[in-house]
Amino acid sequence: MEASLDQTLQEGKLVRQVNAFIVAYLRDNNLHQAMLLSFFAAMAVASATMTPLATDAPANRLLELVTKGLAVERDEASRGLSAASAAGIPVLLGSMPVPTQAIDFSTMPETKGSSKTFPKHETRHVSEHKNFARCARFSPDGRFVATGSSDTSIKLFEVSKMKQAVLADSRDGPVRPVIRTFYDHSQPINDLDFHPQSTVLISGAKDNTIKFFDFSKTVARRAFRVIQDTHNVRSVSFHPSGEYLLAGTDHPIPHLYDINTFKCYLTANAQDLNAKAAINQVRYSSTGSMYVTASKDGSIRVWDGVTAQCVRPIVGAHGLMEATSASFTKDQRFILSCGKDSTIKLWEVGTGRLLKQYLGAVHTQFRCQAVFNGTEEFILSIDESSNEVVIWDALTAEKVAIWPSNHVAAPRWIEHSPTEAAFVTCGNDRSVRFWKEIP
Repeated sequence: MEASLDQTLQEGKLVRQVNAFIVAYLRDNNLHQAMLLSFFAAMAVASATMTPLATDAPANRLLELVTKGLAVERDEASRGLSAASAAGIPVLLGSMPVPTQAIDFSTMPETKGSSKTFPKHETRHVSEHKNFARCARFSPDGRFVATGSSDTSIKLFEVSKMKQAVLADSRDGPVRPVIRTFYDHSQPINDLDFHPQSTVLISGAKDNTIKFFDFSKTVARRAFRVIQDTHNVRSVSFHPSGEYLLAGTDHPIPHLYDINTFKCYLTANAQDLNAKAAINQVRYSSTGSMYVTASKDGSIRVWDGVTAQCVRPIVGAHGLMEATSASFTKDQRFILSCGKDSTIKLWEVGTGRLLKQYLGAVHTQFRCQAVFNGTEEFILSIDESSNEVVIWDALTAEKVAIWPSNHVAAPRWIEHSPTEAAFVTCGNDRSVRFWKEIP
């Protein structure tokens, strides 16, 4: 476990070095015609990667390394070797999904009757915890999904095996999608997230801790690192670099942790925010340049990913009812939020303007999620009163599908795969259901 941790930390240091070289090169570019544009590009890269603009990395170091690397690559190619295999670079998580063409929700008109049809899905696998299934999260490459429960356990599923579970058993015996089960919390699990580059899963729980699990170890059942917070950890989110993580807790201000030092940082303008309610969810944007929080007082807030300053408070986004989830679109221009006022709303980040509402599903009791599908053409959520999965056309805001959830009790969480037409639902009947589009 220590070797895996050292490897993760070394990879993080390498990423920071590369980012510093990029920033230094763009900042000190001496081509006069492109000088201003390069400086702005340096600022953007520095902001997105949390790299100091004043880094002391040599300006030409990036060019030197690229030149040497290309020379080595040509030499290896002539000898029939691949650069990755020669360097011994480990294969961690799979390739990330390629972003699709972003939808501009601010300009597209709502044309009733022009809604798209959401493909029919079916339950391909069902698994159970010993108590309520409270949360779920897919890995960035879509190969794994983790679920957390009130029984304090975390289950890790291999998605390819979940797809096979309804088929006949293989020659090697029954297909077992659960490949790891972790037991190390003393209170219910609230949220989960995967490290963006390595085989590390983190969990936040009511026992005030964030725990790190290395799922490459087949026999490991306990966390190899622990962050002891001061509050109930309701939500966790990794920065895209993997160097930082956010925790939304019963404290009204998000906690930003450096995973190398475990130092905790809070915003400097906390007193100016008048934020007094616990945070139900926190999520980074795709580049890490911003993050968003959804709070129990009904507010959502947008924060600068580098300075940790609140740059866009939307107070009363869901009235006086709790805001239960909030997440960015892939292009970072919009935020999808859900609340216990039984509304789902789409906001423009730049102005804080409400663009669309998705109505017709009741969610007043649990920390209900609203999520986009992979292409961001549809929105999925739960109707607690009817125990159904509800889908809207994201552009027209029309309901296009209503399906029985097949849970005995109403689901409390829904999570869509980032790479394929599949999602999971978690319920108070203890079950986790994996849904896949019917071919």
